[in-house]
Amino acid sequence: MTRLMRWCALLCCLGGAALAQVPLTPAGVPPGANPDTGARPGNVIGTGSSLPASDDASNIGPADTASPIAPNLPSPPIGDNATPRRYLIAARSALVTGHTGEAQQALEMAATRALDRSVPLFQTNTASADPLVKEIGDARQALGEGDKMRALQVIEAAIKHSAN
Repeated sequence: MTRLMRWCALLCCLGGAALAQVPLTPAGVPPGANPDTGARPGNVIGTGSSLPASDDASNIGPADTASPIAPNLPSPPIGDNATPRRYLIAARSALVTGHTGEAQQALEMAATRALDRSVPLFQTNTASADPLVKEIGDARQALGEGDKMRALQVIEAAIKHSAN
């Protein structure tokens, strides 16, 4: 599943704050982007690295959105195919050490893994009823509000409820 598809699934299922919208040019690409590829300056397609980059959590909700372009966040050092529980543990570690951007990325990856499920044909827009998905969303919301203690509490609860 591509990163874009994961993001779309996450946004559809969480139903929380939507990411800021980037106005498009008549060609259908963000301003300053390459009209042939859609890539912004500093983004080399296929590398997983793009600008702007940051280790600060942001663009989670309206209160912490200063730019229509969300920064590229550092991924937790656990690999791309970890379980939701491993991503939650990584989010907790990152948050405790003050790496809020890495914590945000780990929470988003945990949510994506928690959303991996089978659904009946033509019912893919039905939100997940998994309590773990809600807890991860609540942790992201607390992080977006700058409430690190609440985010840690929710992450701890989510770790307890997640499968090994």
